[in-house]
Amino acid sequence: MFEQKLITSMKNFNQLIHVLLALALGIACVMVIWDFGVRASDAWNAGNAMSGFFHALGSLFILWTLSTLISAEMNYLLTGRTSVRVFVEVAMISVIREMIVQPVQVISTSGGHDESFSPLHYGLLLAALLVIGVVYRLVSDSEPNEAVATTKVKK
Repeated sequence: MFEQKLITSMKNFNQLIHVLLALALGIACVMVIWDFGVRASDAWNAGNAMSGFFHALGSLFILWTLSTLISAEMNYLLTGRTSVRVFVEVAMISVIREMIVQPVQVISTSGGHDESFSPLHYGLLLAALLVIGVVYRLVSDSEPNEAVATTKVKK
């Protein structure tokens, strides 16, 4: 009897934690959108629109990551399951962001920094993206479709 109440209480507490996580992710999305606007505006006002926009674009990749996590959180709240695919997506988004932001950082750094474009590093990022893409495909093929799982819960 006590164990059953304890388990029920822990499930309810876990559900509350996930609701709080979902709210925090929503607030983080608003903050990232705000950061994107500020960075783009600052770059435009400084007359460095192209480089500044690519830096601001890095913020939007963070928004993409947050959106993926929000989708995973909604799926968890509906079904009680977390998909491995979410973690692979976040890794893929991070590598894509690095591939876009790194060349822009090299171009926009001042002469005082000793940062130069490394073809080896960029090649490793491309190889990592290829591996993550293959893993994503394998995981996507092996996991049930989220739409099907969501439909089953609603019935």
